[in-house]
Amino acid sequence: MIKNIHAICHIEFNSINLALDAIYRFQEMPHKYYADWIQVASEETTHFSLLKNYLGSIGYSYGDFDAHNGLWQMTVDTDYDVLSRMALVPRVLEARGLDVTPRIRKKFKDANLHKMVEILDIIFKDEIGHVKIGNYWYQYLCHKRDLDPIKTFDLLIKKHIGSNLRGPFNIEARLLSNFSQNELDYLEHPELLKTN
Repeated sequence: MIKNIHAICHIEFNSINLALDAIYRFQEMPHKYYADWIQVASEETTHFSLLKNYLGSIGYSYGDFDAHNGLWQMTVDTDYDVLSRMALVPRVLEARGLDVTPRIRKKFKDANLHKMVEILDIIFKDEIGHVKIGNYWYQYLCHKRDLDPIKTFDLLIKKHIGSNLRGPFNIEARLLSNFSQNELDYLEHPELLKTN
């Protein structure tokens, strides 16, 4: 369980840098874009601090264990275009957090790690907002470039991930983060897009 807590802490650390990179790297966006991602960076900093402090309270430190680099790798892979970044980081990787957090939360609850459950509840609520921000800017950019959002998303998934996204998907949380019903239908049945 400690390694799982450390892994979540590492994700939140990367998420701070990811939000700051989105601010610095893409210089031609409206003012609201920068305000949104400053908010995300601030909330990710709170998440990281909560987890780092919790690790300390149980005798561990951030950095005690190896951690994967998948979130940051996607940041690097999408550094060429803000639309690709908005499509794949908040709408794929962060949205995946919405899918898996309830199951992770249950494991911590079953292990009587109540403080960790409280932290996950804070993170989950904020992450709905972060994915919502990603959805807003993805839709904005598709509209501005006159692109079909679902077909563009499908092309980017194929380019950067190489296979369809796998469920199960947390439909309720994704709806709260402003995925449209058509997008959710695509996620659950991507093969149907080919026949349209």
